[in-house]
Amino acid sequence: MSVDVVPSPSAAIACCAPLVRQALTAEEAADLSRILKAIADPARLRLLSMVAAHEGAEACVCDLTEPLGLSQPTVSHHLKVLVDAGLLTRDKRGVWAYFRLVPGALDALAGVLSTTTAPADAGGSLPSPCE
Repeated sequence: MSVDVVPSPSAAIACCAPLVRQALTAEEAADLSRILKAIADPARLRLLSMVAAHEGAEACVCDLTEPLGLSQPTVSHHLKVLVDAGLLTRDKRGVWAYFRLVPGALDALAGVLSTTTAPADAGGSLPSPCE
């Protein structure tokens, strides 16, 4: 008695779908993670919004403390995180520090997010990591 082996339909399917565009490198992911971590805090997100809403997209730390309802040292700490993430610049004038949005930083972030999370065009695929 002989047994014919019939391949199942799922046996012909690759172990995973092929890549159709380049994914983030480890360095790109680390950079993006640093920026996303900076804006993941509600106070920092509000600070970005408040700086952007000021005339010239620039605000003194003294103008940000009261509306945020946090102490000046806490606000300064949050602003430093945003500066370190490359979203704001800091300019010391006398005893006060003024913060300004980095031109194009938020647009660049939006662009990276839209290109790394949008469905890829399946027209041409890259080598599969399963091969």
